[in-house]
Amino acid sequence: MSVKLAETAGFCMGVRRAVDMVLELAQHKGQETIYTYGPLIHNPQTVELLRKRGIVPIDAIGEIPADTEGAGLIIRAHGISPQERKLLREKNLKIIDATCPKVGRVQAIIKKHAARDYAILIIGDAGHPEVNGLLGYAFGKGLLLAAVEDVHRLPPLDKVCVVAQTTQSVDEYRRIVAAIRARFPDAVIFDTICDSTERRQNEVKALAEEMDAMIIVGGRNSANTQRLADLAALPGRPAFHVETSEELPLEQLAAYKKIGISAGASTPNWIIDRVVDAVTTRQAEEFKQINSLFRFWTWMVRTDIYSALGAGCLTATAMLFQGLKPRFLYMVIAALYVYAMHTLNRFINRKTGSIIGSFREESYHRHESGYLTAAILALAFSLGAGMLSGGTAFLFLLAMSILGILYNVQLAPPGWSYRGIGDLPGSKNITVAFAWAAVAAVLPPVAERMPLTGAMAVSLAFIFGLVFVRSVLSDLLGVQNDKLVGKETIPVLIGNDRTQQLLNLIVLALASMLAAAPFAVQAASLSYFLIIPVIYIWICFRLYDRKPSLLGVVKEGVLETAYIIAGLSAWAWYLVCGGEGL
Repeated sequence: MSVKLAETAGFCMGVRRAVDMVLELAQHKGQETIYTYGPLIHNPQTVELLRKRGIVPIDAIGEIPADTEGAGLIIRAHGISPQERKLLREKNLKIIDATCPKVGRVQAIIKKHAARDYAILIIGDAGHPEVNGLLGYAFGKGLLLAAVEDVHRLPPLDKVCVVAQTTQSVDEYRRIVAAIRARFPDAVIFDTICDSTERRQNEVKALAEEMDAMIIVGGRNSANTQRLADLAALPGRPAFHVETSEELPLEQLAAYKKIGISAGASTPNWIIDRVVDAVTTRQAEEFKQINSLFRFWTWMVRTDIYSALGAGCLTATAMLFQGLKPRFLYMVIAALYVYAMHTLNRFINRKTGSIIGSFREESYHRHESGYLTAAILALAFSLGAGMLSGGTAFLFLLAMSILGILYNVQLAPPGWSYRGIGDLPGSKNITVAFAWAAVAAVLPPVAERMPLTGAMAVSLAFIFGLVFVRSVLSDLLGVQNDKLVGKETIPVLIGNDRTQQLLNLIVLALASMLAAAPFAVQAASLSYFLIIPVIYIWICFRLYDRKPSLLGVVKEGVLETAYIIAGLSAWAWYLVCGGEGL
């Protein structure tokens, strides 16, 4: 069994640029509505998410209310005609031009040659928004060709300039160009099909030849997605065009061992991820070729039990580092607290749509009451275990629990920019890392009435840094989703490049701190062993975007394995060094 995702699946450069521009605008706008001239992209799910953010599509300029003079209007990646642009200016609208640069190049070619009295032959789809805009730049000299037969119906022409819609079928374009050359040998021909379109189509053709079945993901009103679906079906194998994972014919797909997946240029990653996840999960169930241990592991990741196990491992590590013998009670407290906080906050996030597209989304929809009950019981048992550890530990844990629950609660009145802790930019990454570090590195020595030591500070910094890097790295993988739902994570705030620089600095600082720790703290040699999980998370960081076909649950689990490796490293140190007198 294998499921292979095309490397070119998803947003092309032009669409990603337009979406990023719009989301950047939405992030800093007030209560005013921003309009897009036509749906921003040919993907109804994304358009609906944007509508909730105050980004409203219109089909005609007249749909903008008369009392919104000076409102913002976005020109989408397809571009518009000069005539439409003139009407927009007359409406005194603030225009944000998100026209794809490659579409802009075609517009410039047409404008230049139309001015020189060339007949402009545009190879493309009738009625497509990009084609409508291109025809406008021809100023009456444009002729649309959708098939080879259209070439034979052309009148005699003197000077001919040929361009193509940027998402046109490469094979069809070549057939039409051959017919044009035969009839108009002196024609000036520009290959204006976007190179990413060509790569995407070639990859789908190659993938369809080696797979038993193909799935193409994207809006049904997307011309480039429909072309991919047509190409996928050419070898004669089954090809399924779906908009979302809910449309997948899972019973039919269960019969195929090798399934290829690609997506149109307007399909966001969160929709692709859900399709890959659904197909892979079904295939694993049907063919039983993923062993039971792997299925159990992915189940633990989906349910946050793996995170809880990681919290227990980090607690044991911190205790060893501070010269304490690990107590199972403290490990259970940390595990239950982390499970409760993660699950409760994911439950609240599900209500606001913030886990849309996540591999956990379907499970939270299906088992809502089960998750809520498990989280409440975990929190209750965690507090109960805290009481067994003494009043100080209980009060410490109670304060941390209240802060965790308040994270997603709207505390300020409506109208405020930041109504709760969770609304503060970058708060998620910082608070998660702080909470883990506090219950794993601080609670045990506080409960044991130990004084503050350098070992506590180092273990606190180690766990905070490791969890922070893992949290931000996870957000790097889902930055597109976070932008769509309006979550201001660190990657959203400072961008991918600066985020990567920040993570490099933190990893370097952690490694340096651990290398220097033996000169200052107890359990000195353990710090050398703890460089292993730091190296592991750095490797994950370097490879985070190089395996796009991996299941989301696998990517998340691989990151969380850093905590397990930390626990195993500490245990290895204990066995090798005998605990250095513990």
